[in-house]
Amino acid sequence: MSQVNTKNQAMKAADHSSAQLSAEMIKKLIEQSHEAKKQAYCPYSKFRVGSALLTADNRVITGCNMENACNNLGICAERNAVAKAVSEGCRQFKAIAIASDMTEKYISPCGGCRQVLREFGTNWRVFLSKADGSYLERTVEDLLPISFGPDDLSKVSE
Repeated sequence: MSQVNTKNQAMKAADHSSAQLSAEMIKKLIEQSHEAKKQAYCPYSKFRVGSALLTADNRVITGCNMENACNNLGICAERNAVAKAVSEGCRQFKAIAIASDMTEKYISPCGGCRQVLREFGTNWRVFLSKADGSYLERTVEDLLPISFGPDDLSKVSE
């Protein structure tokens, strides 16, 4: 089950492992993702994306997309935030908020970002937002069902 929130409407969320997030914390996380997108380096696509990653110890680590003239060398905002968090010793996350300038639909992580998020578990929250601050809530599992992750490596038969 998921949650859709607009500025004037809230619906109950499913009980996730990180369900202790307050409405205030969710709002702050989404605001920080929108702030992070202001730092995006996207001279080619002009498509700004920001993310704000909430670690298990309640630190917020932001990321933005960074393009490169050689397209495949760019990095998405979500992977940027995760890489920064890992480089700072964080391996457990509660939530990530993702922001863009899109107004008609919610920003969603690409397939590569979904797999990177999956590396750190399936039952943590992902907030997909619009430019107006409204958001759609999912879990990593919702975004990447029947996924392959670290635990699958231990199931290899010899």
